[in-house]
Formats: sequence, structure tokens, C-alpha cells
Amino acid sequence: MAAPCYLGWDFSTQQLKVIAIDEQLRVIYEDNVHFDKDLPEFKTQGGAYIHSDRLTVTSPVLMWVKALDMILEKMKSSGFNFSQVRALSGAGQQHGSVYWKKGSSQILKNASFELPLHQSLKTCFSVSNSPIWMDSSTASQCSALEKAMGGAQRLASITGSRAYERFTGNQIAKIYSQNPEVYMQTERISLVSSFAASLFLGAYASIDYSDGSGMNLLNIWEKLWSTSCLNACAPGLEEKLGYPVPSHSVLGPISPYYCQRYGFSPDCKVVAFTGDNPASLAGMRLEEGDIAISLGTSDTLFLWIQEPTPALEGHILCNPVDSQTYMALLCFKNGSLMRERIRNDCASGSWDEFSKALSSTVAGNNGNLGFYFDVMEITPEAVGIHRFNRDNQKVVSDFPKEVEIRALIEGQFMAKRIHAEKLGYKISKYDEKL
Repeated sequence: MAAPCYLGWDFSTQQLKVIAIDEQLRVIYEDNVHFDKDLPEFKTQGGAYIHSDRLTVTSPVLMWVKALDMILEKMKSSGFNFSQVRALSGAGQQHGSVYWKKGSSQILKNASFELPLHQSLKTCFSVSNSPIWMDSSTASQCSALEKAMGGAQRLASITGSRAYERFTGNQIAKIYSQNPEVYMQTERISLVSSFAASLFLGAYASIDYSDGSGMNLLNIWEKLWSTSCLNACAPGLEEKLGYPVPSHSVLGPISPYYCQRYGFSPDCKVVAFTGDNPASLAGMRLEEGDIAISLGTSDTLFLWIQEPTPALEGHILCNPVDSQTYMALLCFKNGSLMRERIRNDCASGSWDEFSKALSSTVAGNNGNLGFYFDVMEITPEAVGIHRFNRDNQKVVSDFPKEVEIRALIEGQFMAKRIHAEKLGYKISKYDEKL
């Protein structure tokens, strides 16, 4: 009998990835399908379409389905033993949404194993191009939702975030207002995560608490859809969303389609999928009081907290590991590109020189501090370079190069701590001693 293994899937913006691990968490298989390169017929750039208004950003739903077909066929050709898979789960890019046309549940349930799945599902979507996290075309819907809920802070206090243009409730409101007939033709609305789980389940998968927290629709305290938020976005929305579930829920056995076409065991379980950020918290095995920072083009900070305080900046999501606790998420647009710019200006483009300059100055930078925003920041909403000396006087001219470098690094991390504490993060006495 083959040794048991488990599959993890990642439906991200630019590619679909799969990983198989054994019971000792050793990687035994991994592969990917890159949307632009491997599925050129969809003509995406970075896995997406940027529309002429430069605000609307979508991805073709069938591209995601075809990518799944392609990667499963690659696994089959390689000799991967699907019968050894005991369970599977995964993550999807947060805030993307998928709109299933009326009658699609039966097509999904009865898909012929003789056909690739994308051929069976080609008529199943009332919106062929899904709005994704890069979309920023719903400003009017955001304003309307905040007004209906009694203000931005009131909305944040219920759903964990003020209204954001990429959040699903506002995307649904836009579709309803602009194409009411399309909305009425829709029988189910999924997130990318629950859409992916649906493909494996052969039925509509529930949205999990954690990814559902990024919709401006879920009451994060009660773990139920907020009736007021739903009504502010579109009529009859609760029925189209289904019932939310804990992120670790076993949704059911894998669809017979995969047993017949690829040889999966009918006992293989499908566990709820979640968003990519919650999945990162789970994958890094964070615990209460832990904090993680991803230093990328944008810096992302996420942490496990017990008693959150939702604010106008940042997000509070239900914790994917423990449904009784929460995770906080902060995004800072001026991340690595800002550090690279200061490196180029102050350290001849060399990270070694940058590090030496940083080490040559003392912690606290003798009271010199800077906040550096080349582009409009998300947290806080600010732009420009702001330098202050030890007397709290604003300095217009540049600092000496080594002072500039430390001011940048300390300013960035001070901002992260300040905004994390606003959301409920507490620095313990032990941490302060360290």
C-alpha cells in the first residue's frame, strides 16, 4: 500500500502551484503552471487583464480551471500516485470572486471524467472575467457601504476593515448596479479559495471564516454574514454566498470525477481552502504574540492576536488556525522599492555597503528619524520624505548617508509597530527586555 500523502494548492495571481508532502512533512512532489507562459491563449499579463480605465482588473475564470486540468495531467504523466492522497486543501489570492450561473451546480456535480474539466464548465460562469485583488474600480460602492453602515469605523468594527475597493462586497455591489440581469442569473458567488475547493468537491464549497473576513460582509465576532452589509450591497445575497465555515473544516470527499479520471481514492478529503495571507499565518505556525513581516515590493505584516481593535488602517481577519482568535494584517506600499532607492542613493547600489552603513550607527540614530514614501502610502495615507532631528524639528535636507539609511529602516519598523499596536498587538515586558 502506498504511503499516505497530502496535496496543497495555491491559486495565486500569476500561477497555479501544487505541492505534495508525506506524513513527515517532506516534499515528495511540486509543480506549477504559469498563466502567461503556459496558457498564452488567454493573453493575460501577470495573470490578469488591466482594462482601459486602468482601474478595473480581472482574470478569466476558465484560465484557472484549465490550469488545474493541465497540472493534473502533468502529475499523471509523471507517474504520480493519486490513490495515496488522503486529503487536500489550499489557498487562493484574496479578494477575487467567481460568479456561478444558475444550473451550474448540476454541471459541476455531473462533469464527465472523459473530458477536461474546463470543457464541462465553459458555460457555468455568469461573469467570465473575475474581479481580483488589483481592482480599484469600486470607489462609489465603498462610499455607499460606509454611509449605509454609519461610517468607516462602524463598518470596520463589524467586518474588521473599512470599505476597500478590492473587497468582495463592493465588487458584488458594482456588478448588481451595472448588470442586474447578470447578478440575477448568478446562483452562487465564491471567493477564489472556495471556487478552487468547489472544483475538487464537485459541489459549491463554503467560504471559510478567514478569507470571508476580507469581503466587508462577515461579522467577524459572530462568524455570520452581516445582514446590514449584505442589504447595502445587493438583494438576496446571503443565499448566493452560502454558510461560512471554520477554515479547517472538512468539506467532504473528493468528487468522483477525480477518482475516475486520475485515480484518487474516494476517501480523499477536501478541506476548506482559505486566502493566501491567512494561509501564510498557518504555514508559518504563528502563535499568539508572534508577528511576521514579509519584506517585498510591498511590506506585509501579519500577526496572531486575542483581542483585536479594528481601525481605519489595516485589517482584522478571523484566525485560520483558531476560530476563536484573530489575525491582523497591515500592508505598506513603500517597501523594498523604497529601500532599494535609498541603497542606490546612499550606498552605491550595494547591499553590503548599505549593511555596513547601518551597522556603523547606533540604535535610535541619535534621535534622527525619517518616514519615506515615494508613492502614496496605504498605512498611513501619506506621501513624501519626512525627516526629523533629535529636537523633533523637521529637516528638509538629506541626512548624512549612514544616518539616512538607519532613519529609513528604523522609521519603517517603527511605523509597523505603531500600527500593529493600534490593531491590538501588545509588546510584552519580555519582548522589551530583548
